[in-house]
This record gives sequence, structure tokens and C-alpha cells, in this order.
Amino acid sequence: MSDISPVFVLVALVLLIFSTALLILIVYFLPSSYNEKDESSAGPSRYQILVLGDIGRSPRMQYHAISMGKYGGPVDLIGYLDSDLHPDIFTHPSIAVHPIPKTPAFLKTDSHLLFLLFGPLKVIHQICALWLVLGYRTKPAKGLLVQNPPSIPPLLLAILTSYLRSTRLTIDWHNLGSTILALRLSPTHPLVRLSHLHDRLLGPLAHSHLTVSAAMSRTLSSSFNIPAARIHTLHDRPSKTFRPLTRDQRSTFLARCPETSAYATGIEKKRLRLLISSTSWTPDEDFSLLLDALVGYSTLATSSHPHLPELLLIITGKGPQKDHYLSLIASLEDADKLEMVTLKTAWLSMKDYASLLGAADLGISLHKSSSGIDLPMKVVDMFGAGLPVVGWSAFEAWPELVKEGVNGRGFGSVEELRDILVELLGEDSEGLERLRRGALKESERGWEGEWDSVAAKVLGFV
Repeated sequence: MSDISPVFVLVALVLLIFSTALLILIVYFLPSSYNEKDESSAGPSRYQILVLGDIGRSPRMQYHAISMGKYGGPVDLIGYLDSDLHPDIFTHPSIAVHPIPKTPAFLKTDSHLLFLLFGPLKVIHQICALWLVLGYRTKPAKGLLVQNPPSIPPLLLAILTSYLRSTRLTIDWHNLGSTILALRLSPTHPLVRLSHLHDRLLGPLAHSHLTVSAAMSRTLSSSFNIPAARIHTLHDRPSKTFRPLTRDQRSTFLARCPETSAYATGIEKKRLRLLISSTSWTPDEDFSLLLDALVGYSTLATSSHPHLPELLLIITGKGPQKDHYLSLIASLEDADKLEMVTLKTAWLSMKDYASLLGAADLGISLHKSSSGIDLPMKVVDMFGAGLPVVGWSAFEAWPELVKEGVNGRGFGSVEELRDILVELLGEDSEGLERLRRGALKESERGWEGEWDSVAAKVLGFV
């Protein structure tokens, strides 16, 4: 003992005191835990919904919140606030919106090189922001429903806070994050492989899983080692906002909407057909397919098929590739290659967007599905408005949503899309009317019935 330096003893004592104090602080400041007995006496159970993205562009998660809210318990909706929310979110007394602090602008880039540099910094910022909101700004909840993708970093944070707060975690799988990342990098890139491994390791730790398609449920069971009994398919269905219009409602909207007012008479007399396509202008939607098909349609309409009507195509949405395609559209117009087609872009309120779908003659989906097992929400909304759909169909999950020749048509090439437009919009409109009848039948299947029969049971509301 005499060989031990007093300085060493002093340093060891200081380190012991410091580490003990730090441990006490960590334990003291850990997020509070959910206690079902305490909450049961205070009223219905609290639930949380996490979206690491713009809540306004995540309609499915907003519908989850509204459906949970009708059972009376408090609902904390967590995410970024970059666009308008569903009107029922702000007016619902049980739903509280908790914004996530935004990522600094300098960390956002379209450069592949800078993405590799700024990506980790962006993740660190998101981890801190999510930990603050999930662990401290919101009260402990009985359940946490987290949207996936993105899964990095929210899934790990959701698992950790769920463990610390005794919260039951459910993952709502909209797609596979690794396949989306592969569009930006490459399928063999190390980050893509890491993303896939991340989901395979962490996914099974959740209590239960919801998916947007049966094909996705099968993939999670076979490739992610998640027991099939914990996976439940919850197909997207339209909310009450998307409904067919009466003839008078259609006429009123066409005359009022700035994008259609100048063409309203032609649309109603069917001299001009109104087409609508909604997009997020991302790599999984190749708009050049549609543009090439429209060039082909216009060529036929001005030559061998003079009976074909003019088209008004309104494209709604925001996204990174919008400017690129607007430039391409301008070039085609300058070259008189879209002589029979007028293209307009718009960003509409939820109400006006729903009305536009109800007023249109045909909807077009270019969603290619990076994984092959997700489904485009835009088609669900179109069916809700009674609008028949033509869409890219060369992926596994497509038949779960669209019944070929009944409520829509599928295509796999520019030529197929062009031919379908010529067939449906020509003099014999019976094919289009048949599809409309199928779409109107599909509009009878709403979100509430689907949610009550699947999600309400999985999440413990019934």
C-alpha cells in the first residue's frame, strides 16, 4: 500500500465520484416510463406516431392519427412540418402535433460526394432531435407507431425509447429503405447493404408490424426473419376527403380552379380530356415515359387519328426532379411535339386536389416501386374520387391494388401507354366508362373500415 501514490488515490477518488454522479444524472434524467395503471385511471391510453419526414406528405400516418383519435385517447403526432396537414388533425381535440427540429440547410445536398460527407452529420443531428422529442417533450405512451422508411436513425431511437419507456413498438412498413437508397447510389453500394442489414437486425425487435401490401408481408416473413403472426397487411384506402363529384360539383370546380377554368367548357363537352398525375418528382417515377407517350399520342392525333381529343394534363406535387422535367417539357413544346397536349403543374390544397381528381377523366401513375412490393398512395386517392387509373404495372404488388380492365389498366412501356390512351380517349369511350364504373365501386372501400378491421386490433384499441 505504501507504493501507491497519493496523487493516484486522489485521481481515482475524483474519477469514482465523477462517474457515480454521472450515472446518477443519467438514471435521473432517463425518459419517464409508461405505467398502464396510472394512465387507466386518467382515461384512454396515449399513443405516439413518428414520421421522420414531412407529416403533410405522409397521408397514411395522418390517417392513423385520426383513426386513433376517434377512440378518445391522446395521440402525439411527431414529424417535420413543411406542408399543410389534413384539416382534421388540427381540429381534433385528442391529437397534438410535435414538430421535430429541422436539419440545418447546409447539410442538405444533391451532390453524391457531399452526401457521403454530410450524411453522417445529418444523422447525428436527427438522433439528437428525435431523442429530445421522443424522450422528453412527449409523455410516455402505451404504443409507438413508426413509419419506415426512413429507418436510419428513427428505428434504433424508437426501439431504445420504447424499451426505456415500456412502450409497445409497431413498425408501419411503407417500402424498403435500402431499395430507395439504391436509386440514389447503387444496389451494391456499402451504404445500401448496411441499410438492408440494419432493417434485418432491428426490424424483428418490434412488437408488431403493419405493411401496405401482402407482397411486403411475405418479404418481411421470408427475408427479415419476422414471424408471420406479427405481420399484418393494412392496405391503403382513401379518406373521406376523396369522394366522387356530382355533375354540378364538377362543373363548379372546373370553372373555379385556375388550372381548368379556361378549358371548362371543352372538358364538359368532351372535346378535351382532363388527365391528372400526382408525383413527388423522384427517381422511382420516370416522367419521360409519360412525355414520350404524349408525344406519340399527339403525332397520331395530328395524322392518322384525327378523331382523338386534345388533352389537358395537370401534374401535381413537389420534388427534386421537377425543374429537370419542366425544362424537358418546355423543349418538347418549343419543338411542337405536344401540339395536342397542354401540360400544367400545380400545388393544391388537400380539398382542391381531391376535387381535381373527382373532376378528371383519367389518372396516371408512374410509380415504379423501388422494391416491387409497395403501392402508390396516389392510386388509392384516385379510386376514392371514382377516377380510373392507368399506371406502370411491372412490379409484384400492382395487382393487389388495380384490377386489370375493371378499375384501371397497366402498362410496361411507352408504346403500351400511348396505345392505352388512344384506346380509352378515342371516339368509343365505353372502355373508359367501364373503368370508371369499377373505380366508383372501389371508392366505396374507405380507410376507416380497413383500419378498424386490422390496425385497431393490432394496436390494441379493440
